[in-house]
Amino acid sequence: MSVRMPSNFGRSGAQESALDLLGHEILAEKAAALGRAGQRVEETLAKLRQNGQGENRGRLLKEAADAVHGYFIQRELCGLRKHDAVIREYDIPRAVLVRLGAS
Repeated sequence: MSVRMPSNFGRSGAQESALDLLGHEILAEKAAALGRAGQRVEETLAKLRQNGQGENRGRLLKEAADAVHGYFIQRELCGLRKHDAVIREYDIPRAVLVRLGAS
C-alpha cells in the first residue's frame, strides 16, 4: 500500500484563498488592460480614417501601428495568439499592418 501526501499539505486554507484572490485580481487587470488597449486601437484608427489623407498621414499611421502592436502584445499576454479575427473586426488597414512587419 502506498501513501501520498495531500496536495494541499503545508498550506493553510487562508493561504490558498489569498492565492486564488491574487490570481483573480491578476486576470481582472489583464482583461482591463486588454480593454484599454482595444479602445486605443479604435481611437487611433478613427483618427487615421478621418484625417489620414494629408501631411499627418505618416504620424497617424505610426500612432495606429503603435496602438495595434500594443494590443497584439496584450492579447498574447492573455493567451490569445491568433489575430486574424481582430484584424477583420477592427478593419485594420494594410498600411498599419505593414508597419508591424506583416506582408
